[in-house]
Amino acid sequence: MTTSSTKTRPTHRVYAVTKNGAKGFWQPIGAMWAHADANGFNLRIDYLPLTEAEIVVRVAGDKEAEAGADAQ
Repeated sequence: MTTSSTKTRPTHRVYAVTKNGAKGFWQPIGAMWAHADANGFNLRIDYLPLTEAEIVVRVAGDKEAEAGADAQ
């Protein structure tokens, strides 16, 4: 069993990315952070359903993603 750390702040933001033509819409849906032993991650998703959305994880504080940049 791995030890997880829920006392630290999330290090990554989780987005559901849906396409509208050539543009992508980035909806923040949760957060992710590393376990204390660095062998895994905790993932918290606060948004369902995820129909036809690509799940993207970016480093927390990524201004481009938080501004709703085009999906890659």
